[in-house]
Amino acid sequence: MPVFERVGHPRLYYELDDFTDPWKQAPYLLLQHGYARSSKFWRALVPYLSRFYRIIRPDLRGLGQSGKDFDLKKDIGVSAYLTDFNDLLDHLGVDSVHLCGESSGGTIAFALAAECPERIRTLTVISSPVYMTEEDKKSSLGGYPDRVAALRAMGSRGWLEASNAGRRFPPDSDPKMLAWTLDEMGSSDVDVLIALFQWISNADATPYLSRITAPVLGLYPEGGIITKDEHLQLLRAHVNNVRIVRIPSRYHSIQIFSPATCAMQLLHFISQYDGIACREA
Repeated sequence: MPVFERVGHPRLYYELDDFTDPWKQAPYLLLQHGYARSSKFWRALVPYLSRFYRIIRPDLRGLGQSGKDFDLKKDIGVSAYLTDFNDLLDHLGVDSVHLCGESSGGTIAFALAAECPERIRTLTVISSPVYMTEEDKKSSLGGYPDRVAALRAMGSRGWLEASNAGRRFPPDSDPKMLAWTLDEMGSSDVDVLIALFQWISNADATPYLSRITAPVLGLYPEGGIITKDEHLQLLRAHVNNVRIVRIPSRYHSIQIFSPATCAMQLLHFISQYDGIACREA
């Protein structure tokens, strides 16, 4: 099991997927999941990506199979995620990566790209808010005054079932996919979700955007419920080199229900900066 143990910091679980030709020394692509998710949520994209890039899929601290033995009040935030990102790349002996984050994983990735320009070849974000809107903070409360109270009362699974409905997935989604997603997300530790929400609800990536030097691709749903046009306007206004692609759906989790579309857009974008033909001759 690929686990990176450290002194003074939680262990980091990660997956490596590499079906590239070993003599080509393909670049690395790091995929970072979002809130209440894990490295498993990239599974459907991996077959498309790992033929041409060496894939790193870490679990964020406290989520998935990564460690929860840290101070939830102090050790969630940009500083902690920078440490985890750099420590993991150093552990793997990797100098730089293409970075792709989905949802809040992309919000974190904005900061990583600004703070570690030498390690980021390109940045791709999928349905990633620049900040959490007041509307999103108040979503799926089930009659409770705030998300913390809702999570405590409903538990991870109960709150996520309410939150997924009508926001993350189209109404005609495969019921088995929805059940798997809920099982995986609902297994997240409720105290970690509360601590992560308390940080991300006050986080604003806007100050990082103008400092990002890597080329940026944004994959966003059309008429997004969680990521509305205000987020895209900020990217266009502040990021020096950005391309926005709209995916024809208003629902949030496009990398889960449209994995091939997202993977092909991602491959086409990052391959331009490596000279890699992401197709078989």
